This record gives sequence, C-alpha cells and structure tokens, in this order.
Amino acid sequence: MQVADNKVVLIHYTLTNADGEVLDSSAGGEPLAYLHGKGNIVPGLENALTGKQVGDKQQVEVSPEEGYGLPNEELIQEVERNLFDGIDNIEVGMQFMAQTPWGEQPVVVTAVSDETVTVDGNHPLAGEVLNFDVEVAEVRDASEEELEHGHAHGAGGHHH
Repeated sequence: MQVADNKVVLIHYTLTNADGEVLDSSAGGEPLAYLHGKGNIVPGLENALTGKQVGDKQQVEVSPEEGYGLPNEELIQEVERNLFDGIDNIEVGMQFMAQTPWGEQPVVVTAVSDETVTVDGNHPLAGEVLNFDVEVAEVRDASEEELEHGHAHGAGGHHH
C-alpha cells in the first residue's frame, strides 16, 4: 500500500538542523502516526512521503517555507514587565501562554529588562532548514473516526 491522502502512515524519523544537531527522533520508541493529506506534519515532509511504501527510507531536506515558515516579525513583541504580575524571576527561554485576539498562543521570552520583556510567538523552528531521515513503517486505511477527526488514533497517534 502506498502513502496517499486519507491513509494513516507510521514513520520512524530523526530530525536534525543544518548543523547536524538532533532535534527530535522516534529512535527507540514508537513510530509517529499521522493522517496523510491533512496537514498533520510539515508540508515538505508530507509531500516527499507521497507514493512511498513500507520499508522505503529517504532523507528529506525541508525548506523553512515548507516547514514551520519564516519568522514573522509581528509575532515578536516588547511588552511591559508588569504584564507578568506575580512572576518575580523572568528569564530568557521561559515559555508562557499569551492571550491574543485569535486565542492562546505560546511565546518564548527572548530578552528581559527592568521595564520590558520581549516575547517571540514564532514556532521555535521557524526559519530553520529541517533534515529528516525517515523510514515508512506502516501504511493503512484510516478509520471513519480518524477521517472525521482529521488525525490518526492509537499508538503513535492521538489518544482521546
């Protein structure tokens, strides 16, 4: 069976950045399960896997545009420190959930001064070239429930 839209695909993968640093991996664990064609994984990897079969291995370089996008300067903001009322020690690298007009969004602290805190709402891998070493472990038909929900269920997938 080939990887195609509306198939549940299980992959083993190792993700590295341009410097060869391992950012994520399924090695030693369960493969990642996703529903192909539903945007559950970055577009560049999903496109590269289309038509592959169980046992196929490949290395895929994903550009920022086909990965987590380019950094958006509008998602980097300097805010008043008093918005972090009750938090005495704010440090670079801390993560918070910010209230935005479109709902909650994770942000990372990138700079701190006595009066302000700079936060970045971009994905941590925005602007990065992503290198995947991937192997297709399983391809199966999606269940009606998976198709309704838009994601894979069970081992390596979403649990309700």
